[in-house]
Amino acid sequence: MFVQSAALARVKPSATLAADAKARALKASGRDVISLAAGEPDFDTPENIKAAAIRAIQSGKTKYTDVDGIPELKDAICQKFKRENGLSYERGQVNVSPGGKAVIFNAMVASLNPGDEVVIPAPYWVSYPDMVLLAGGEPRFVATTAETGFKVQAADLEAAITPRTRWLILNSPSNPSGGAYTRAELRAVADVLLRHPHVWVLTDDMYEHLTFGDFAFSTIAEVEPALYDRTLTMNGVSKAYAMTGWRIGYAAGPEPLIGAMRKVMSQSTSNPSSISQWAAVEALNGPQEFIKPNAKLFEERRDLVVSMLNQASGLSCPTPEGAFYVYPSCAGLIGKVAPSGKTIGSDEDFATELLESEGVAVVFGAAFGLSPHFRISYATANAVLEDACGRIQRFCAQVR
Repeated sequence: MFVQSAALARVKPSATLAADAKARALKASGRDVISLAAGEPDFDTPENIKAAAIRAIQSGKTKYTDVDGIPELKDAICQKFKRENGLSYERGQVNVSPGGKAVIFNAMVASLNPGDEVVIPAPYWVSYPDMVLLAGGEPRFVATTAETGFKVQAADLEAAITPRTRWLILNSPSNPSGGAYTRAELRAVADVLLRHPHVWVLTDDMYEHLTFGDFAFSTIAEVEPALYDRTLTMNGVSKAYAMTGWRIGYAAGPEPLIGAMRKVMSQSTSNPSSISQWAAVEALNGPQEFIKPNAKLFEERRDLVVSMLNQASGLSCPTPEGAFYVYPSCAGLIGKVAPSGKTIGSDEDFATELLESEGVAVVFGAAFGLSPHFRISYATANAVLEDACGRIQRFCAQVR
């Protein structure tokens, strides 16, 4: 009989993937289902990027590459960081992994010893704590509130740091809340970290280009250069360039850490897809003009969803600064009775009843470490969002 490892037994399956899979299964069975569970842009990969991949195939660039990325892609990443973030890196400071998730996993495996702690503000992307656990570390959560935009406060961060703290994971704009740290807010976080030189910071900037209005994106090593030597600045091509399936994430940081991550890859995944790497070179070096119009479309969708959810009985939805998620509270419905006759005792119950009653799939807040909330991804067409939010309003109106 198979018995899973003790390390894996500490880990939960991804709730976001599970919610989307359940919606797909119901849809395949004939149900009218709208899934707002997956965090994936509905735009197609730009034609110039697809053409670069085709050229790579046709020219025979289909062999193994350097374990953590081809020189051409590392150069493009260095140029991107310099151009957009004012950060200077050399090739030896750059890691390319098969997806942003792999970047984080490689960093945790490369750096954590049993009992090392990683501070993770909640709500958090579902994979952060489980990757820490798989690497032998211990996640230490810091709750945030809607009133602060779901952003960690300096005093709370200070209180969470112990002598065993190895990392802070900072995600801005955030999955699941869409909250994004201003330069001043990053300054406050940086001031805490400067008082604790044993703590490194992994900043997940995957949604950097999806910010709205007058919000100006900053990353922490840019705000506080003194943190440069203990910051891993992570990004990727999946969101801004609509390349989720291409599986290219990247990061830059101190050479010893990058070398350790390369060592992990050499005995696990080896290199990312050669074809995807050449496509990513074109993504970073090629035309960027489509990014702002795409962000504007997401902003319009955000405004639509926030408005409609705030008209639903029992829901309260803050307006986020970026990404393509909202994280509404369903506190007004907890303890009440759903149309099925079942009591809604938690945000997971809310999500289950909403899917069964109205065919709308969302992800419950407990999966992200902060209840009672739920996450909606609005990376889909306006007509679909209007339909889904109308169903949510109808469901909430029937709760008694």
